[in-house]
Amino acid sequence: MSVTDSFNVSLSPVEALSLVKTGLSENAELVHEELNNIGTNLSIGTLIYERYFFRSGNQAGLVIIIDNLQGVTNVRLIAVGSSNSLIFKIDWGAGKSFASSAEKVLSSYIID
Repeated sequence: MSVTDSFNVSLSPVEALSLVKTGLSENAELVHEELNNIGTNLSIGTLIYERYFFRSGNQAGLVIIIDNLQGVTNVRLIAVGSSNSLIFKIDWGAGKSFASSAEKVLSSYIID
């Protein structure tokens, strides 16, 4: 089951990525990180995390994409792989919980 969320923050992509890395460091493993500067004050960064959830009995992945390509810093959270069945995509809330943990880190900076 995948869970997606998108919101804007009042931080630069670099600041937002740094806060998320600090906030998720204790309960999830950072598997991949990248930051690409595209032009003057334009950048896009990606963080990919993995975490085991006892409630679903499975590893879950969280992809976090943060960019300011449209003039405001946008955060996209995509939780994947949290269900433990091929047929029934039930994850007992693990995907939503994983995505919410990243959103909580940035909650003070969410705009509109």
